[in-house]
Amino acid sequence: MDCIFCSIASPIYEDAYVIAFFDAYPVTTGHTLIVPRRHVPDYFSLNTEEKRAIDRAILALKRRFDQSLKPAGYNIGINNGKAAGQTVFHCHVHLIPRYVGDVSDPRGGVRGVIPSKQKY
Repeated sequence: MDCIFCSIASPIYEDAYVIAFFDAYPVTTGHTLIVPRRHVPDYFSLNTEEKRAIDRAILALKRRFDQSLKPAGYNIGINNGKAAGQTVFHCHVHLIPRYVGDVSDPRGGVRGVIPSKQKY
């Protein structure tokens, strides 16, 4: 199996169940991917301990980034399946620090996955 996420050598966070590393194509400074060590295609294939580990990683990285990057907010996202925009079929959670002014109007947040539905 050739999976780019299965061969990450330098994570910025890791435990027995997950690793985290900076996204190669970041949306913002600090954009991080949290990936289960076990190769599973999507969030719905995770076991309970992997889901808990992802949550622990999100909180640990948030504390770190709050100190070092000082973002004003965060987006947390998971693309599950090709129709949802998933391109690497190893489950991964995006932790995206957000900064005042990084977009002109952030209202609607994750609703922007379908641009015509973002503003309501």
